Amino acid sequence: MKTEKIYLAGGCFWGAQKYFDCLTGVLTTRVGYANGRTENPTYEQVKYLHTGHAETVEVVFDPAVLSLTELLEQFYKVIDPTSVNRQGGDVGEQYRTGVYFPDPAQEPVIRVSLAALQGRCEKPLAIQCQPLAQFYPAEEYHQKYLEKNPGGYCHIGPAMFLAAKSYVPEKK
Repeated sequence: MKTEKIYLAGGCFWGAQKYFDCLTGVLTTRVGYANGRTENPTYEQVKYLHTGHAETVEVVFDPAVLSLTELLEQFYKVIDPTSVNRQGGDVGEQYRTGVYFPDPAQEPVIRVSLAALQGRCEKPLAIQCQPLAQFYPAEEYHQKYLEKNPGGYCHIGPAMFLAAKSYVPEKK
């Protein structure tokens, strides 16, 4: 099976990870810190020392089941694509939105998707589209956080998790 990876920053990574885990075609996820200015940052460094990293979810998916375009459309449903450095109650550079691609062949697909999204938005998009510079996995207690802490904070509402579980990708 051929798989692809994409790195999606959508505010607090706890809820984003749970959301992506619900989607058919997503094989694995891992939360971490992407595209910052320091090596191997800790959560405290990212939160308080302005390292430039974004809380990001590494998404490994099966493109034969869920295309990158479909995955991005699902991502847009759980973010405010026009909000700068903020999602829900979380504010700061680490909560910015972004699509970070490890494979340059993904960039044209992402750019077309973002252009379509911009056509549906009245304000300019705030979603970064950049090559993945680096990704450092977050501490273990952040991995699958909402599975370990079902009542934990999340800017993504429970209805969105249910919607993700019932989403059926288009047949290829």
